[in-house]
Amino acid sequence: MVASAQTYSLSDNAPIKPVVFAESNCDAGCDAAPDCGCDATPDCGCDSAAGDCCDRCLDLGLRCCDLGEPFTLFGTSCCTGVDVGGWVQAGYTDYNTGMFNNHPGSLDVNQVWLYAEKTLDNCGCGWDWGFRFDYVYGTDGPDTQAFGNNANRWDEGWDNGGFYGSAIPQLYLEVGYNNLSVKLGHFFTLVGYEVVPATGNFFYSHAFTMYNSEPFTHTGALATYTLCNDVEIYAGWTAGWDTGFDRNKGDSFLGGFSTQLTDDIGFTYIVTAGQRGNGVVNDNGYSHSMVVDVVLTDRMNYVFQHDLLSYNTLETTGVNQYLFYELSDCFALGGRFEWWQVKETSGDRDLYEFTVGVNYRPHANMVIRPELRWDEDNTGFIVPAAHNDRVGFGIDAIVTF
Repeated sequence: MVASAQTYSLSDNAPIKPVVFAESNCDAGCDAAPDCGCDATPDCGCDSAAGDCCDRCLDLGLRCCDLGEPFTLFGTSCCTGVDVGGWVQAGYTDYNTGMFNNHPGSLDVNQVWLYAEKTLDNCGCGWDWGFRFDYVYGTDGPDTQAFGNNANRWDEGWDNGGFYGSAIPQLYLEVGYNNLSVKLGHFFTLVGYEVVPATGNFFYSHAFTMYNSEPFTHTGALATYTLCNDVEIYAGWTAGWDTGFDRNKGDSFLGGFSTQLTDDIGFTYIVTAGQRGNGVVNDNGYSHSMVVDVVLTDRMNYVFQHDLLSYNTLETTGVNQYLFYELSDCFALGGRFEWWQVKETSGDRDLYEFTVGVNYRPHANMVIRPELRWDEDNTGFIVPAAHNDRVGFGIDAIVTF
């Protein structure tokens, strides 16, 4: 229920959309028969009957479209209880953002992603267990590794020359009893709104805040307790930031809560406190991320995010705002505006970023994401000092399986 892209759904190959709060499948109670979702009638995405709309729409999906049936290479989990799938993401950008998209002027394979999972789903009653394994190869591989580790521990250094590499960003066991569940192992962070998996984001590029002021992964134990359908509490210990089964002087708390303030407003607060690690002694501090997710209309969604990071070696502030508008099941528009500040003894560095983009889904298993991005940096911290600002174009495509 976290109000971030961490709620992305990978196991059902659903069309990629801006993230909203997930609904529980357990509303019928503990005695109800489980519903694996295999018998549901497909929805073509039109308000009228298929023959009255989808078969004769010629507007490229601007108002009405038929996404078709999603396919999987490995079947569904209705019989086995285990989902296996993934996606391939490839894209082009005309300048180096320094944040994942760091190989301009060429077509890159960003993510070849494979996962296997058994979802913990006890409907709040009794025992259950689950697990998750993720592997990624591509130009995003080196940025996804456990770079907070000591050298050559876990996947740190799994580079393939040039810009490509591999990583295992998740490998964990999850055990649950009634409303309490605990993850043990290596898992994605709860901090922030944007995520590493391409299927969890609207935009191809990433925010300054996400890349520079937030962890990507942790190793440790994380408990989740569901107070009711609208409130979840998180608390756990991790071996710092971006570690994979290694500590490297990391020792930190990860926790927070998420809740539905109203039917249309969700709020999430996540905090880390302690030592980030990465080999730095006594790098103590605190960071938090607050995300407000507002459903403005049945087609429009607004997200506000505020991040604060204050450690001995770094202090930053980020304010990110997102606005999404869904024209149809096939077309969505999005905008992102960001202010990111780095505090230093020599003075503050203020960076601004504005991105507009389109998500076009020609099929339930595919999304194409063109975008235009403007960066302003008068300090030369990110943008070359000779320019102060820049405008760049990027486009990628994601195919899930």
